[in-house]
Amino acid sequence: MSKVATLKRKNMLLTIDIGNTNIIFGVFEGEELRNTWRMATDINKTSDEYAMFLLNAFNHKNLKTSDITGIALCSTVPPLVATFQYLLPRYFGLSPLVVGPGVKTGVSIRFDNPREVGPDRIANTAAAHILYKGPVIIVDLGTATTFDIVSKEGEFIGGVIAPGIAHAAEALYARTAALPRIELVAPKQTIGTNTIAGMQAGIVFGYVGLIEGIIERIQRELGTKATVVATGGHAYIITPVTNIFDTINPDITLIGLRAIYQMNQT
Repeated sequence: MSKVATLKRKNMLLTIDIGNTNIIFGVFEGEELRNTWRMATDINKTSDEYAMFLLNAFNHKNLKTSDITGIALCSTVPPLVATFQYLLPRYFGLSPLVVGPGVKTGVSIRFDNPREVGPDRIANTAAAHILYKGPVIIVDLGTATTFDIVSKEGEFIGGVIAPGIAHAAEALYARTAALPRIELVAPKQTIGTNTIAGMQAGIVFGYVGLIEGIIERIQRELGTKATVVATGGHAYIITPVTNIFDTINPDITLIGLRAIYQMNQT
């Protein structure tokens, strides 16, 4: 094996963020996130089906499973933890570090019941403190729209949970007789001149108002200006039509997983 290949084998980490809607995979070489892939979450898929996706993705980027020397995983879908705990040793020869009780995260959780805080939110907090110091508000626009508040000391001090924008749009379609299913894009103006434009304005600009209003309230309660970070699969819908965000980081959960993995190697 060449010297270059040996160095790669020493530093390659597979990170896996299992969410309710999507599973995001990322491969780090040292501190650099080299590749990411996204697939739909499906609890009915077998371990072999998930493995085939990963093997094909690796092959497309000229990666080998043997290149991976560590794996970190967080999941908001408990049944899939067992699925990946089975497939990863079988196909990668490695057991994953699963973020949960007993794992060092570097995050102090100031919550009434710390076990209620999802592992993805813990990973986000770990990354936010490293990347932005504090305080930080992470707005994760996914299946749900969550606001994670991180103190300047890196503590998770609480949050807000609202319905996700896609589910809100789907509910409007499903619960009405005449309104159609729409594409989630921002219209050119707020006043809609047809039904679809009116629905798009109500949903997209309505969520902008929700996000801006909640962030304003959080900042007021904090008594200081916090860095506001957008992430999640639906961030691309909202970020072009508001100036409330200081930065967009679609990989913050994967970065947090890498940080937590490193903490547990010492």
